[in-house]
Amino acid sequence: MKHLPINSELFKTNRQRFVERMKPNSIAIFVSNDEVPRNGDAIYTFQQNSDLYWLSGVMQEDSMVILFPDNPDPKFREVLVLVRPNEMKEKWDGKRLRREEATAISGISTIVWLDSLEAVLQTWIHLADNIYLDTNENDRKASLVRTRDYRFVDEMKERYPLHQYERAAKLMKELRGIKTPYEIEVVRKAIEITGKTFDRVMKFVKPGVMEYEVEAEIVHSFLSQRASGEAYGSIIASGDRARTLHYVSNNEECKDGELLLMDFGALYGGYAADLTRTIPVNGKFTERQKEVYNSCLHLHNYAKSILKPGISIVDYTEKVGEEATKQFLKIGLLKEEEVKNEDPENRAYRKYLYHGISHHLGIDVHDLGTRTAPIEAGMLFTVEPGIYIEEEGMGIRIENNLWITENGNIDLFEGIPITVEEIEAVMKK
Repeated sequence: MKHLPINSELFKTNRQRFVERMKPNSIAIFVSNDEVPRNGDAIYTFQQNSDLYWLSGVMQEDSMVILFPDNPDPKFREVLVLVRPNEMKEKWDGKRLRREEATAISGISTIVWLDSLEAVLQTWIHLADNIYLDTNENDRKASLVRTRDYRFVDEMKERYPLHQYERAAKLMKELRGIKTPYEIEVVRKAIEITGKTFDRVMKFVKPGVMEYEVEAEIVHSFLSQRASGEAYGSIIASGDRARTLHYVSNNEECKDGELLLMDFGALYGGYAADLTRTIPVNGKFTERQKEVYNSCLHLHNYAKSILKPGISIVDYTEKVGEEATKQFLKIGLLKEEEVKNEDPENRAYRKYLYHGISHHLGIDVHDLGTRTAPIEAGMLFTVEPGIYIEEEGMGIRIENNLWITENGNIDLFEGIPITVEEIEAVMKK
């Protein structure tokens, strides 16, 4: 790992939160992700199962977390399963965790090697009435590939058909949506790295630079600050390409007079930052660019002001849409007649703002959390309205990360340049 050690209390607290929601005499088993093949004998860089990481902080393949709070033997009430270190394999693939290292990361005292698990797991299963198994129930899931967690469900149900099975993912969606202060501490570090990177990039951008050169500056800055890398593929989109929401080609020239939309975030300690800023390639906004940018910034600040406990994402999005309509009338994108005759299912403002305003953020960039129930204190959201004008070849998006608390929202990117004046001042240097 590149990052400094994470406080193991983060993972201890997460496990306790999950255990408190389990039914009596239940065992919960979480398995790691697959190592995914590429071509030939190569594999993709390993990405840990987010739920297993949330519970343990362990990034290693072939690992498991087993929680059995009613186990008669206290030693086995929480267990971390790891692949046994192998000298020959380590010569090829690098060092694997030792017991004491795994305990320091996770706070789990009992480590069981994977090759000796079979003998004890069956005994624990026979003692339990209910078995919690994990699956990927993220609403944005698109892949139909049957991953290791689903195959493990099949295996368990075949071997132990008379047990009662429970969905760990249902609890995880509720729990992971609420961030603890320990988690926010790690997110703040990812955000600090991202903010420093934005400052570096503003001083680097000028007419003639290539989008991939900007991307290279971002990756270099992330790694030099001990981030694991990008939390997601950076979007570096100059000119009209900024209207493509997930533009990742990053292979064109940034030209004089264009705006450059940059959506990027560092991954640190397993947690993501997510920032979007739109800057003038030549360091100076035109009057029209400034007008549209300030309209987007108004929507950004308005959205932050109403994203509070009690409102649902649906109602929140509707209110931001109402405000967007007013702004788009003001800057000449919409006419009164268009608003008056709009389709309620496809409102007029959607021509220029065609995505959601916020999503949950955490271990996953699009993290687990409710979309329909009222927002609660502790949730961490992006706030990212945009304005995309095909006729003018312009796309603007402004995004910060907001932690919802009982005492008011905390903008974790506060202090990072966001106004026209602040951006121009840094770029002038």
